[in-house]
Amino acid sequence: MDTDEELVIEAPHRELLDQILDKWSLSILNELCERPCRFNELRRAIPQVTQKSLTATLRRLERNGVVEREVVSTRPVAVVYRITPLGKTLRHPVDVLLAWASRNMPAVERARGAFDGREEAEGR
Repeated sequence: MDTDEELVIEAPHRELLDQILDKWSLSILNELCERPCRFNELRRAIPQVTQKSLTATLRRLERNGVVEREVVSTRPVAVVYRITPLGKTLRHPVDVLLAWASRNMPAVERARGAFDGREEAEGR
C-alpha cells in the first residue's frame, strides 16, 4: 500500500462488508436509491434473484440499518422498502469501487488470462 496507515479489517467489518457488497445487495441498493419499491417491484427489477434470496438480503440490509421496511395498510397489505439516510451514505464509496473496476478491468482481464495460461500449462 502507498500509505502509512495500517489497513485493519476485523471480523465485524468483514461481516458488514460481506453483507453490503454481496451478490444481490448492490442491485437492491441501486434500485432503492432511485425510489422506494414494493417487494414485487424489486423482483421484477432484478429478475435473476429468487424470492428467498431477495427476502434474506432485504432482511440483512434492514438489520444493518441500510434499508427500512414500511407496512402500508392497503388491501391487500403492501410492504414498501426504501433506503435509509445511512444507506444513502454508501453511494459514494460504491461509486468509487465501480469506477476503479471500470478503469482497471483491462488489467484484471490480462492478469486473469496470464494466470489461466499458467494454470493450463501446468495441467491444473
